[in-house]
Amino acid sequence: MTTAFYPGSFDPLTNGHMDVLVQALNIAEKVIVAIGIHPGKVPLFSFDERADLITRSLAARLPGEAGRVSVASFSNLVVDAARAHGARILIRGLRDGTDLDYEMQMAGMNSQMAPDVQTVFLPAGTVSRPITATLVRQIAAMGGDVSPFVPAEVLSALAAKTKKP
Repeated sequence: MTTAFYPGSFDPLTNGHMDVLVQALNIAEKVIVAIGIHPGKVPLFSFDERADLITRSLAARLPGEAGRVSVASFSNLVVDAARAHGARILIRGLRDGTDLDYEMQMAGMNSQMAPDVQTVFLPAGTVSRPITATLVRQIAAMGGDVSPFVPAEVLSALAAKTKKP
């Protein structure tokens, strides 16, 4: 069974993340959405909230594929985490040339540390290319409409988190 490891913060899950996840399901039998946990960062959503949003968003968009996706956390090197989960493919989404430059450096370093783990770049679709979780959080915090950028399940969770008292 081909297992792919799709790492990121997913804080929150965006339509761009979903786009890459759908593509990953086309090339791997199983995809592990791996939420990076960094002690120095304080995310908007907890790990459990992010895992729940990923699971519910996938079930709503691709109900038949939910059994092929699992969610895990990691706080070590991504290649070590991928290996620990039995993944031989590391999924990385690309939005633009800036992403490509950075991801090429990471892929080079990762291949030196773990030659058995292959990095696969998947391009974001045209519509989701400008979306970043950082911009989604900022727009939502300022009361803007983020509905074009996130799944419906994430939209309601963002509204609850960013509601002004």
